[in-house]
Amino acid sequence: MSDNLTFLSSDSYERLLSGLKKRIKAANVRAAVSVNAELISLYWQIGKEILAKQEEEGWGSKVIERLSVDLKREFPGTGGFSHTNLKYMKTFAESWPDWSIGQQLVDQIPWSHNMVILQQIKGLDARRWYIQKTIENGWSRNVLLLQIESELYERQGGALSNFEQSLPPSQSDLAQQLVKDPYNLEFFTLPEKAVERDLEKALVSHIQEFLLELGVGFAFVGSQYRLEVGGEEFFIDMLFYHLQLRCYVVVDLKMGAFKPEYSGKMNFYINAVDDLLRHTDDQPTIGIILCKSKNKAIAEYSLRQTEAPLAIATHKLPPPLKNKMPSPEALEKEMDVALERLKEDQKNQK
Repeated sequence: MSDNLTFLSSDSYERLLSGLKKRIKAANVRAAVSVNAELISLYWQIGKEILAKQEEEGWGSKVIERLSVDLKREFPGTGGFSHTNLKYMKTFAESWPDWSIGQQLVDQIPWSHNMVILQQIKGLDARRWYIQKTIENGWSRNVLLLQIESELYERQGGALSNFEQSLPPSQSDLAQQLVKDPYNLEFFTLPEKAVERDLEKALVSHIQEFLLELGVGFAFVGSQYRLEVGGEEFFIDMLFYHLQLRCYVVVDLKMGAFKPEYSGKMNFYINAVDDLLRHTDDQPTIGIILCKSKNKAIAEYSLRQTEAPLAIATHKLPPPLKNKMPSPEALEKEMDVALERLKEDQKNQK
């Protein structure tokens, strides 16, 4: 393929430019009815025609530069015809060769979102997934970028669970897709020797970010949620209700590795919530144990005989906030140095 500019005065190029002008004018008229869908469709058609002409005529990348100049001159009040944007249109058309399939997804999100997905995501399945989640959750461009950077597609549904055995089929698939591994909790800071209570307080303080990480449908019920069983008090780290699953979700936080006894404790919490809080219309309560790490074999054995719906996942925490206070020895040394300087200053003044 050549970047030779001799073709630019050819009848073929003029027909292309003339055809694109007509498409743009027609699209601008229809845009008042359905702005985004028409714009996305227009961009796909422009990209498709550029691809076709490059294949048919052997044109190189210079045609995109010339088209950008001519289209901006013809439509001075209309943005979107930069050299870079026209290249994205070409990539867009390459990514969705069958418009009858792609149209059902891509024209439901803004062009800026489509560009982010084109730039950041390679696989078609992953692109479809992020588009669908953007539509479902109404993600802004920044939130979409955040979810891509956190590798949400790869983490979704990754937690170990017994949902398939403990929940009816209508619930188990959806519940499995709701649990991730790992959960990205890097939106706050923790002290160097943090314990579970510190983690819980940080998540409550940043509950909006935590709800975003948990996913759509979670409603926060409370932290250190009190249950009375057999005359004794027990406190759940964090309790949620999922609007789509229509069930309570118990979250138990751990700063260390998973231990088998954690599943027994969670089983107790789930059964207690089912008896004390669950409404007759609610689905079975599920539990999520969030640990720093887990041994897969140990976790699988722990789940095998647990009847209550339970998932075991890990969390990714921010680096600990180092204690910047000097040690007693360092303080003593600094005091000695300060005293010596004071003595020296007094001596010099005499």
